[in-house]
Amino acid sequence: QRQRVLLWGVLLTACEAAGGQLRYSVSEEMPKGSFVGDVAKDLGLQLQSLSDRGVRIIDKGRTQHFALHGKTGYLVTAERIDREQLCRLVEKCVLRCELIMEGEMKVYGIEVEVTDINDNAPSFRQAEKELRLSEMTAPGWRFPLTEAHDPDSGRNSLKSYELSGDEHFSLSVQTSPDGDQRPELVLAKALDREETAVHELVLTASDGGDPARTGTARIRVTVVDVNDNAPMFSQAEYTVRVPENVPVGSTLVTITATDADEGLNGHVKYNFHKISDRASELFYLDSETGEITVKADVDFEDISSHELEVQARDGGELFDTAKVVITVTDINDNAPELTVSSMLTDIMEDAPSGTVVALLHMQDRDSGASGEVRCSLDEGVPFRLEKSYQEFYRVVTARELDREQVSEYNLTVRAADGGSPPLQSSAVLALRVLDVNDNAPVFAQERYSARLRENNAAGALDVPLGTTVLTVSASDADVGTNARITYNFGKLPVKVLQKFVVDAESGLITLQEALDFEDTRSFILDVQARDGGGLVSHCKVDVEVLDVNDNAPEI
Repeated sequence: QRQRVLLWGVLLTACEAAGGQLRYSVSEEMPKGSFVGDVAKDLGLQLQSLSDRGVRIIDKGRTQHFALHGKTGYLVTAERIDREQLCRLVEKCVLRCELIMEGEMKVYGIEVEVTDINDNAPSFRQAEKELRLSEMTAPGWRFPLTEAHDPDSGRNSLKSYELSGDEHFSLSVQTSPDGDQRPELVLAKALDREETAVHELVLTASDGGDPARTGTARIRVTVVDVNDNAPMFSQAEYTVRVPENVPVGSTLVTITATDADEGLNGHVKYNFHKISDRASELFYLDSETGEITVKADVDFEDISSHELEVQARDGGELFDTAKVVITVTDINDNAPELTVSSMLTDIMEDAPSGTVVALLHMQDRDSGASGEVRCSLDEGVPFRLEKSYQEFYRVVTARELDREQVSEYNLTVRAADGGSPPLQSSAVLALRVLDVNDNAPVFAQERYSARLRENNAAGALDVPLGTTVLTVSASDADVGTNARITYNFGKLPVKVLQKFVVDAESGLITLQEALDFEDTRSFILDVQARDGGGLVSHCKVDVEVLDVNDNAPEI
């Protein structure tokens, strides 16, 4: 049987990719790691590029149902999936998740339909039912029996009922407008307490599976004396609206029924006749007073409406039925959930406008205005928010950045809902701006000047070799290698280059040969500063040679 289920789950798998949406199907109860779909093939991705692109799966709910197999590119189950647990009130069970490609900042929606298998037998809320009927009850009398429940869907759901055990009773199955089968016990033959005081019956419910599963309930009918007045509710339907923050223990509504009989036959007790498993966890009915109270926290986001059937039964087992509809109204009790799905930590200052720096996911579990999320960034920053896909947003650059003005940003993204008062959440994105070589060196002066005496052969005013002329200085607004400056001379005559030298690191200009006023009275030196990125700037150095009396008169 298990091998048939596994094979059926694989055969059901199908894929449809259009407009960024992938659709697959898989049978419930498949083991962890079962194949769902070939995501890599359907998106045209190479297997070796999956890890490079940072591909991962994000489930919309709080539980991770699916995972991406890194070596095959397959979408597989992350756990055993129980369709009845996830989609107890939904005919078509669809789970949604997103595939994030961080490297390309892309998002694909994935829908997986979980198909049903016949893993649940029909069951009755009451395995045994006690009935007391007057021996004067006329043939044709009908009594609604508790319906069986089968959480499976489609052909695997509840299909038929069968009654066995006694010729006095037969079974009639009524079909409601919504398709539910409601079994009724029908008195086919008049009762005689003196002939038979107790009738034992068995009600069997079967589903449509292959093979079919069944569940049974035992019905014990005790024949009693005449009780000719049934209880009557004050109204056929009770409706109540309650906010989801109603305190536990609060009374929602009081149902009332009256019975014209006296004594035990006129004593009315109340009970739930038809109620869902979830509603039975939330509401309590006092059998004596008819008060329906809250016994656990109700949540609009869980179930927004509950429909119950209540019975008023007297001591002779005559009854009346009424409907109770409880509508849960939403309050703004959920703040927006803001998740940073992917982000950069560093960005070059010359990155073009529109560069994506972060991918954010925002959602609010409330409804109406309380579930509408507005997001914003700090004012005055060179970034903006853009809608990406459904509840995803991108943070992109609004213009080019300038590291020399701002070297890092702490961007605060805020998400606020439309409730009153609004709830909000925020996240801080830390982004460092990296330098590019966009600033050339700048000299402290565009032109320098120095005055030096010429060499005196007599030695009175000798100018030693290596004498400092002056020091030029330049700065660069960039950082790191781009700001490292080296100095050298520009294009100069060889004769000049033989007399002067500039230190590449410090910018110190010194003499290499003695100067001669009678030969050259001044020099103009072209000094250039070059940064590590190759940007260059120039300055001029004027050197004036001062005359000394180093020549005797010639006759």
